[in-house]
Amino acid sequence: MPPLSLASPAEPSAPALELRDLTLGYDRHPAVHHVSLRIAPGSLVALVGPNGAGKSTLIKALAGQLKPLSGELRGPARQRIAWLPQHSELDRSFPVALRDMVAMGLWHRVGALGRFTAEHRRLCDAALASVGLTGFEQRGLDTLSGGQLQRALFARLILQDAPVVLLDEPFAAVDNRTTDDLLALLHQWHRQGKTVVVVLHDLAQVRAHFPLTLLLARELVAWGPTAQVLTEPHWARAQRMQEPFDDDAPLCEAPPAEAARPHAHPAQGARA
Repeated sequence: MPPLSLASPAEPSAPALELRDLTLGYDRHPAVHHVSLRIAPGSLVALVGPNGAGKSTLIKALAGQLKPLSGELRGPARQRIAWLPQHSELDRSFPVALRDMVAMGLWHRVGALGRFTAEHRRLCDAALASVGLTGFEQRGLDTLSGGQLQRALFARLILQDAPVVLLDEPFAAVDNRTTDDLLALLHQWHRQGKTVVVVLHDLAQVRAHFPLTLLLARELVAWGPTAQVLTEPHWARAQRMQEPFDDDAPLCEAPPAEAARPHAHPAQGARA
């Protein structure tokens, strides 16, 4: 099946992200099957699906953190992708000031042996200000609420200044005000021409804020304008396609080149 594309003739010919018959999994057991699509530069995309549909698996692969079992994934170099996983691996007990943690977003500018200058400090403080954390620069991570920590992680993403931003459930367990402020930041990145892909479970939020949606249930169920993707028939089909992960499942085979429709597999599973 040829990759689906939402690029208009006016958009750059090279997509920000391109998946060709991509199959992903763990220990050679497939979790996401034969996905082909193109995401045009500057797209704002919600990635949705039932629990265990493979959403985190897919976005991890887009971030360069998971090697495909088969197929091809094209995109910018890994260092030009900003990625925020679902569960931060930060040790909040580590004695580091908030500004220093956020400054990690400047790694591509400073490098391993570079010197942290007054200009770098100004950029860090500006990023913290943009997420409402002015005055928190010297606070320890262990003093922050969940919402404040998520704001700080978004400040670090700002400093990375990457053309592609990938977020996995970024609004989980944060307050409504923080969610609204961070959604506004996503829209700002969209206006700047960044490609933003976000794993979400709140479909009302998706309908309100995301023009494009990718519905996944271990396979590509639907992809396109959100109103056309989030329909009852599509969601019912995604629920039917959902299967438990089976550690003993065999590696699935690629479909024939002429196959043009999604297909079912024996239980081979997905990890959210």
